[in-house]
Amino acid sequence: MDSFEVIISPKALSQLNDYIDYLQYTLLNDQAAYNLWQDALGTRNQLSKIAGSLKFCTNPLLKKNGYRAIHFMRHRYVILYRVEGSTAYVDAIYHQLQDYENTFAEELN
Repeated sequence: MDSFEVIISPKALSQLNDYIDYLQYTLLNDQAAYNLWQDALGTRNQLSKIAGSLKFCTNPLLKKNGYRAIHFMRHRYVILYRVEGSTAYVDAIYHQLQDYENTFAEELN
């Protein structure tokens, strides 16, 4: 089984921190914030094992640039990433209810 190094961009980390901060400081739910953080870590570990096997995004621009998506294991968030060699580059994290592929494609332009 291949193993991938997972590099998380500052933007993606900031997005994740924003979701966690919302849970912790706006909703005042420390447990939910902790659970989301743990799920993010678990999903990152899963990505390190299967990054090359997931399908490409359906948005033409994202597909052209090699982007794929992995959903969090227990929460409704998704990671957009690309693979170069044995490295998976995480470039964005969104809630699944967002139009995340089109939103990210607009940000790439």
